[in-house]
Formats: sequence, C-alpha cells, structure tokens
Amino acid sequence: MKFCLFFRFSQMVCVALLACGGAFAQTQTAPPSYKPPAGIRMEKDISYIPAGDEAQKLDLYLPEKAADKPLPLVVHIHGGGWMGGSKYPCAVAPMVLRGYAVASVEYRFSQKAKFPAQIQDCQAAVRWLRAHAKEYNLDPEHVGVVGGSAGGHLSALVGTAGGKNAFPKIGGNEEQSDRVQAVCDIFGPSDFSTVVQQAADDKNVKNIFEFNTPKDPYSELIGTKLDDKEKADAVSPVHYVSHDNPPVLILHGTHDTLVPYAQSEELAAALKEKGVAVWLQKLPGAGHGGPGFGKPAVVQLMQNFFDKYLKGTEMEITLVPEAEVTVEQQKPAVK
Repeated sequence: MKFCLFFRFSQMVCVALLACGGAFAQTQTAPPSYKPPAGIRMEKDISYIPAGDEAQKLDLYLPEKAADKPLPLVVHIHGGGWMGGSKYPCAVAPMVLRGYAVASVEYRFSQKAKFPAQIQDCQAAVRWLRAHAKEYNLDPEHVGVVGGSAGGHLSALVGTAGGKNAFPKIGGNEEQSDRVQAVCDIFGPSDFSTVVQQAADDKNVKNIFEFNTPKDPYSELIGTKLDDKEKADAVSPVHYVSHDNPPVLILHGTHDTLVPYAQSEELAAALKEKGVAVWLQKLPGAGHGGPGFGKPAVVQLMQNFFDKYLKGTEMEITLVPEAEVTVEQQKPAVK
C-alpha cells in the first residue's frame, strides 16, 4: 500500500517536471475550494518573511491526524526556469501519507529579482520552518529538499551552500540552520560556467536555448552573460561542494535538451571527490522529464533515499540498471 502511494506521488512528480520544459506557468495559489487528498491537511500561503514579497510564501502539508512524534520534513522547490512555475499544486504533497511533512516553497523570479534572491528565499524558508518546528510538529534535524530543473538547481544549491553563510541572510531566524540532510536533484543545472560548452558538445541532442540572450533563462537569472566567472561561480552548486555536504541523489536523462546530462556528471564527480555520498541515476534516452522518471524502480530508489536519510531506515541505496530505465528514442519520419 505504501509503495502504491509513493508510485502515485512519483507519477505526479513526472507530470510536474514535464511542465518545467514548456511555457512557464504563472504563480498561482490553491483555490478556496481546493481540498488535499484524504489524510492530508494544508495550510496555504504562509509568509516565511513577515511583510515580505508576495512570492515569499510557502504551503505546508501535514497529516490530518497529528503524529505522535515530530515528522521529517521534505521541502519542495518548483521548476520553471527561475522565471515561472508555482508552489501549487505540489507534486510531492502525497509524501505526507508516507509519514512526512511537506513544504512547497515559492520564491522571487528573475524578472523581479536577480540571483541570489532565489537561494536567499529558499534558505529563509528552511530557517523559518525550523523556527516553527514545534508549532507544526516537524523534526528540525531531518530536513530534505527536492526539485526538478530550476528547482533541482536550487535544491542542489541549498544542499551544497547550506551553513556556509555564502549569501546574506534575509527574513530573520538567523539562529536557525539552513543546512539540510538530504537532496534529490532532478536534472538541475550545476555549473553555469560549463553549461554552454557542454550543450555544444552533447552528441545526443541540441539544446533549445539561445545562450546569452534574453531568451536564455541561465543568463537572465544572473543578469549578465555566462562568461562572467564571478557571477557564474556564485550561482553554481558545484562551486560550493565540500566534504560536509549532505547525501545527494541525482536523476537525469541523457537526451535532455534544456540541461545537458554532463551537468549532473560534473556535480556527481565533484561530490564524490570530496567523499560525499552521491548517486547519479542515468536514464538513457530520457529528456527533460518524461515517463522514464516514473518507472517503478526509479520510484523505489527515491523512496529508499529519503527513508534512509530522513527516517533512518536501514537499507542500501542501489542505482537502477540502465537497461531497466532506458527510453526508446523515436526515429524521425522518412520524407
């Protein structure tokens, strides 16, 4: 029963991730008539920065019946090229049915505020959640983060830069830590200094972005061209890798036209070099989202990862054999 619930959750994740690569959705909030699935209650549009920006809010998903002990927390960061998307609907909310609390975080988009506003917002949300852990029965010692695409980038950055005071803190709660204990990065960019060359070198697909133009979400995020090394380093999760980073699970397809697969290879190699526990699940043939990410074996991998590092469940994390998750590529029509 638990596996079925998690499988449905993962299918929802894949649907949400597919949207990351298309037109960017506008920020939206849960309508007054919205009711979460049975067994889950929702507290929506909580300001994690008092009197802050309209975007500096989160939704919290908790069990209808109060748990008898503090719950491990999964923080969801949505994708959308740092220019769109929304905290609602939250694809990972059903994790509440597996014994977690879930927070879905909104953040300022690059049209309104350039980097580091986005990571400052995410870190402020983590600190706010820890400051209110007793109120919501959260376990502040077991916090994980998950996101896809731009949300994968911010999740990885929360993980690698956490606790380093790399960015000025906003929103108060400065006595609280912004470190997390587990990161699931789903095809997020990791190094803005290498992405252009990696996209050019990718023999599987052609990247869809016109880099260093107003159509490029990468350069739009930092407000300048990607050859500005100082700003490119500052935004890149790989730049903050250190031996004390939390365990990281990365999922990435080899035929991603928005984020080169090599970005995740680079991050995984950097983490491994520092002795950080990292798993890179390669999905041959998969693009920027798609059915490969919802395969049962991938679902089980994600489940095991969070259960091990947020619940302390004794288990070995084993990558899925590539043959089991390969997605067949469609051949172009003959003209």
